[in-house]
Amino acid sequence: MKNTIILISIILFINNNNAISQNKIPSEKPKLIIGIVIEQMRYDYINRFWEKFEKNGFKRLINEGTFCKNTNINYMFTQTAPGIASIYTGTTPSMHGIIANDWYTSLGKKEKNAVVDANFKAIGTNNKNGNFSPVNILTTTINDELKISDRKSKVYSVSISELSSVLGGGHLANGSFWWDEESGKWISSTYYYKDSLPNWINEFNNKLFHETYLAKEWNTLLPTNQYTESTLDSAKYEYGIGKNRQTYFPYNIAEMSNILKTNKSYSLLKDIPFGNNFTKDFAIATIVNEKLGKDEHTDFISISFSPTQNIGQKFGPNSVEIEDTYLRIDKELSHFLTFIDENIGKENTLVFLTSDHGVAEIPKYLDEIKIPSGKFNANYSMAILKTYLNAIYGEGDWVLKYTDQQIYLNTNLIEDSRLSLKDIQDKVALFMLQFDAIASAITSTQMVQSNFTDGVFKKMQNSFNQKQSGDVMINLKPGYIEDVKYATYSNSPYTYDSHIPLIWYGWKINRRTIYRDINITDIAPTISSLLNISFPNGYTGKPIFELLENK
Repeated sequence: MKNTIILISIILFINNNNAISQNKIPSEKPKLIIGIVIEQMRYDYINRFWEKFEKNGFKRLINEGTFCKNTNINYMFTQTAPGIASIYTGTTPSMHGIIANDWYTSLGKKEKNAVVDANFKAIGTNNKNGNFSPVNILTTTINDELKISDRKSKVYSVSISELSSVLGGGHLANGSFWWDEESGKWISSTYYYKDSLPNWINEFNNKLFHETYLAKEWNTLLPTNQYTESTLDSAKYEYGIGKNRQTYFPYNIAEMSNILKTNKSYSLLKDIPFGNNFTKDFAIATIVNEKLGKDEHTDFISISFSPTQNIGQKFGPNSVEIEDTYLRIDKELSHFLTFIDENIGKENTLVFLTSDHGVAEIPKYLDEIKIPSGKFNANYSMAILKTYLNAIYGEGDWVLKYTDQQIYLNTNLIEDSRLSLKDIQDKVALFMLQFDAIASAITSTQMVQSNFTDGVFKKMQNSFNQKQSGDVMINLKPGYIEDVKYATYSNSPYTYDSHIPLIWYGWKINRRTIYRDINITDIAPTISSLLNISFPNGYTGKPIFELLENK
């Protein structure tokens, strides 16, 4: 009798374990793919803050997943729009066409935003913050290819930033959602919805979570003296937040945003860590209400955390504020992964985490520690360039526009004057090299006629689109940034801007570290290979073969 009871207990134990094991067996295809982009996250943040991270956030992703330690951006202009587009198209701006957040069109003689589209209007608010679409992406994205391969797959994109959400969703997204700071609501555009948003979004908006977050105080999670990986709080070279540009803890967010008064201001949520919490909350609501990952058709959600970029630009990468922000987002990742465990299952979910770009050190900080640095004053430089061209070719508007290290010449005037465009481009490039902040300059003619294989000029060429780029492209010296109003900026080919994290986790992903060079453009073709679907039609990246070995 005793032996029979023991035998029955063993059988029950084995059956129970077999049932558990079967639940943990990965599905044939992932039920849900989650693309997480933490904007302006430098690679070195992982090592700097590692000891203070919890075990179930960044540490869990790395310890249980595949960590690509040498992932880089392989083009020049490291901005949000090119970064998001490159992740999901698997190619560089030269092919997908999103060369910057904003660029100049010589034909229309006006600036163009990466996602603004006058053919559509906002859905979910009466404000104008909604005339957006992905029309400027010239190629398909991995999300598009998923939808083409299986029309029952669902694709959604979520970010406080409209740039990140629209570009992260691709052309065929079921819905892309961003946050309108004027109304405090999550909204979309008529590109995605005809008349109104799904009811669950209205219900979410009516809960006024944004007001709850803005009523909080932002203080450090740990005592300030424990932030030994950062410079002292309230460093003199920080820009700060709020009308008074406060640069030290604690931040009375309720008072700064007037959230308890009638003249409320919601915009501050984009500049504080609670904006990341808010993004995570809405992403979870999207997954639950749209029933993502609940059937055999692979779904996709793109999630971009944007406040990290705004905080980085205003306080710099060595600030207590940026360290505290990453300790907080680590907690949000921990909560999000727990949600995935309980609702979809790690074994059914493929997650990748990366960034759109890094950020430069604050020049004033580098100067303080005696490292070469500075700012490039474009207005001053263009005034001198125009004087130089007038002296050579006579009075005229030879330069139409300077924006983001690109010079657009007046090609109509040059043609009418029967001058050689190539000669003028060469003169402009050589002239710009006289400025101390500039390391190199190259013309569009050289871009078209040459094929660079490596180095800075290859990255510049990968950012060059013949129809949309300027006549002359300049590259600043390491440690130099544009003369922006904030403390620091990105937009260079150097490692502080181009070396980004890339972590794969979940469905059929083994624990390993990959040390070889990988590009941001390798993400999309890797997903295509894992899913056995077509690559995005303009892709130039290569699948990460180490991830395919376990497939």
